[in-house]
Amino acid sequence: MQMTITTPPTGAPEASLLGKPATYQSHYDASLLFSIARQDKRNELGLVTGSTLPFFGIDIWNAYELSWLNLRGKPQIAIATITVPADSPNIIESKSLKLYLNSFNQTRLEGTEALLERLRTDLSNGFGAPVQLTLALPDQFGTLRFGELDGILLDRLDIEVDTYTPDSALLRAAQHEPAVEETLVSHLLKSNCLVTGQPDWGSVQIKYIGAAIDQERLLRYLIGFREHNEFHEQCVERIFMDILRQCRPQKLAVYGRYTRRGGLDINPWRSNFSTGRAPSNLRNARQ
Repeated sequence: MQMTITTPPTGAPEASLLGKPATYQSHYDASLLFSIARQDKRNELGLVTGSTLPFFGIDIWNAYELSWLNLRGKPQIAIATITVPADSPNIIESKSLKLYLNSFNQTRLEGTEALLERLRTDLSNGFGAPVQLTLALPDQFGTLRFGELDGILLDRLDIEVDTYTPDSALLRAAQHEPAVEETLVSHLLKSNCLVTGQPDWGSVQIKYIGAAIDQERLLRYLIGFREHNEFHEQCVERIFMDILRQCRPQKLAVYGRYTRRGGLDINPWRSNFSTGRAPSNLRNARQ
């Protein structure tokens, strides 16, 4: 069956319920979802409306606090994974998604397919594009695995840091040396919520082919997000664009794995080359 996407009105982040008292509704209410246009922040990165994006990718959301009632009133639980295309017009503000998911708590549904149908329709409308959605039910919990991002650990470097806002001028690559293929990882990514200023903690993986990137300067750049206010998706796109412009790799992929807040974690991935498969959704130790 073909899904019809109805794009809802979008608002500024400050108009959402972030940082404001909210009443938890325990019966289904799709109007709780609050959409924010991606383009406003992309304008800051010089990605103008209508132009071809220099990357493709996905945002992987994992929702650990999902419950509903079966037709006999017995609570059901599951872990939901929502995969959102990076070219969708909107993101959904995470607190609104938490409130929306909690509105199923006292909602009776015929089964998991009925739940999936509602989730797919509402979330696709909120993001403005079709999303993929899967459920892990309790009998599958034992099969879920942990894993860490592979790559050369930047955090091993003994560096001095005095800048805690992102500075793309720090990024350099050895343009006159032969190209290399590297995967670099840091667990020191920390930024703040765009609206509330609450800390967001994450790990980042950078895969590239091109002139060797100065690892010490890259680590200082990443640590520079420590007092920066942006949503997860926006931080990863900023990292991607800054590296692309300053270091000029032939191929580049940036993957952020963030710790959960409100029962949700968000894991954006941006790339300009096809690896033939999506990034792993293995939960990291801090998640």
